[in-house]
Amino acid sequence: MTADRRIDGDGETAEPPAEDLQAVYDRIADHFAKTREYAWPEVASFISDEADRCGSLDRALDFGCGNGRHAQALAEAGADVVGLDVSRGLLAEARQRAAERGFEVDLVHGDAARLPFGDDRFSQVVYVATLHHLPTRDARQQSLSAVGRVLAPGGRGLVSAWSTAHDRFDATEGFDTTVDWTLPGGKQVGRYYHIYDPEEFRADLAASDVEVVDCRLSSGNCYAVVSPPDRVL
Repeated sequence: MTADRRIDGDGETAEPPAEDLQAVYDRIADHFAKTREYAWPEVASFISDEADRCGSLDRALDFGCGNGRHAQALAEAGADVVGLDVSRGLLAEARQRAAERGFEVDLVHGDAARLPFGDDRFSQVVYVATLHHLPTRDARQQSLSAVGRVLAPGGRGLVSAWSTAHDRFDATEGFDTTVDWTLPGGKQVGRYYHIYDPEEFRADLAASDVEVVDCRLSSGNCYAVVSPPDRVL
């Protein structure tokens, strides 16, 4: 069973707001981008492992690209990068970052529940800190299956989601919550999250059209390296 709760700056709970995810991230995009400077270590490790495994990176998707920090890491590793995000505000931040840092990325506005790409398009997919924003289990499983669909044969993706193992949560089962983002001046904006327990994360992967290469916990997040499913030709 899941709980529906909101976590604010004082640890108190309340009802989640009705504001949708795109509106939330458009609203906080500028401040959010300023707090997201570097690639996560797990992403950097995945990119390094892929470069070693493949010899070089080819076409990569940064799925839920935010301000483009992981798109930059992929581009600097030699990939031809596409970045997708639901927030036009964050896409503007990614565009500015690419111009200032001198890397190339093709930016696309789109929904994590419905990837606007054909099959077998990418050799690598980085899908971190986004899956947990989708509001239903069906949507999350469909999104995971979309990762498998757009991965080319032999490709790999890195997926992450917040976990009950994170220090800020006191739970053993997955639950729905709203986590506040505090803007300068103290205004708080709620963001929907589904917090996975590790077994639930593995179950959603198993129910989706991906093959799991590795699955682990790191820094309070569930991580999985996935490959496309075997396809009958």
